[in-house]
Amino acid sequence: MSDLEGPLAVSLPSMERVFTVLHVSLYHPERDPAIFAKVPPRLQHGTSPLLVGRAPEAHLQLQLPHLSRRHLSLEPYREKGSAVLTFCLKALSRRGCVWVNGLTLRFLEQLPLSPVNRVAFSGIQVVVRIEGGTSLEGFVCCFHLSPSPLIHRPQAEETDEWESTSQGQPPPGSGPRAPGHQGLLHGPSLPSPGGGAETQLQKEISDSVLC
Repeated sequence: MSDLEGPLAVSLPSMERVFTVLHVSLYHPERDPAIFAKVPPRLQHGTSPLLVGRAPEAHLQLQLPHLSRRHLSLEPYREKGSAVLTFCLKALSRRGCVWVNGLTLRFLEQLPLSPVNRVAFSGIQVVVRIEGGTSLEGFVCCFHLSPSPLIHRPQAEETDEWESTSQGQPPPGSGPRAPGHQGLLHGPSLPSPGGGAETQLQKEISDSVLC
């Protein structure tokens, strides 16, 4: 079994069950272990945005040349009247975009996350499963490297680099865009429903290979 195929999984101590846990599966078609070399098995984080990108200061650092230094962030917040953490994903790259649950996010656009989420950017496919907890002080991410694709999308959807298109227009078939939002006092606004590209999980990820 190669390093890429081996699960990055750990068991959470019972005293940490109160934290919300994000089970994150990662896949890249090049299957190069160097891409995910700096991905930890487990990452405990506070309530500040969790940064993803190439930069050394990124909390989740991925080694891809086309990835922005600060490509996206995962932002926890509490909705008004709620006693649990909720999450949104924000696109931070000026030259790329992020595909989330059928919507295309561009610079500073963001989208609330569901219990199960499909995300794609710079060739990376991600499935995020949120296991709710009671703590408002932070959350835990557990990472697993998938040996097979996680998401199926039409070929036109596979690229998120659009700086070469004329007049800054999105590539054909890029799907509906989510509206921008200013601030997260009570959470991001919901996007307008739209007919995004149909997605499906290529395989069901067993909880036994996740932490």
